[in-house]
Amino acid sequence: MPETKITVIYDNPTDPDAFEAAYEAEQLDAARKIPGHIRFEASKVWPKEDGSPTPAYRMIDLYYPDYDAASAAVATAEAGAFFEAMARLSTGGVRVLFSDIQIPSH
Repeated sequence: MPETKITVIYDNPTDPDAFEAAYEAEQLDAARKIPGHIRFEASKVWPKEDGSPTPAYRMIDLYYPDYDAASAAVATAEAGAFFEAMARLSTGGVRVLFSDIQIPSH
């Protein structure tokens, strides 16, 4: 079974400074505590050259061996704490995707 990736896409927050103040402890550290991931990535979207709003603000990617492992991970207390904080901090909107990795990077 192919790897599964959980992607959290944070849209532009209404107050970027408040989001950034809480992001490391309430999202990055909390995401790292979600069990079972085999790889973890976090990224920030580059500003657009013309000054217009970016299509998203930040992303977190958690990679799992398969869909079943990813599904089990999001049912844990650690994931519950992450998602609770995510809902509170994502004042500009947020999307969570489960994706089938079709061409692994390794």
